[in-house]
Amino acid sequence: MTNQPKPLNQITQEAIAILFKEIGIANTVRFLNQFSPGYGNYTEEREEIFKDLSLDEILKRIN
Repeated sequence: MTNQPKPLNQITQEAIAILFKEIGIANTVRFLNQFSPGYGNYTEEREEIFKDLSLDEILKRIN
């Protein structure tokens, strides 16, 4: 018996459906997001966001 390889988009759709059924939509999305490279430049954004704050001020905002 020979199995023909499925197209990658079909495999992806089937895998996502299985994940959704087994672990739910929220956890499926969380799982898939770990493979996304994201966007933007966090280093530049961080420097812009915190440029006028001292470390003590940043720590106060965390708590």
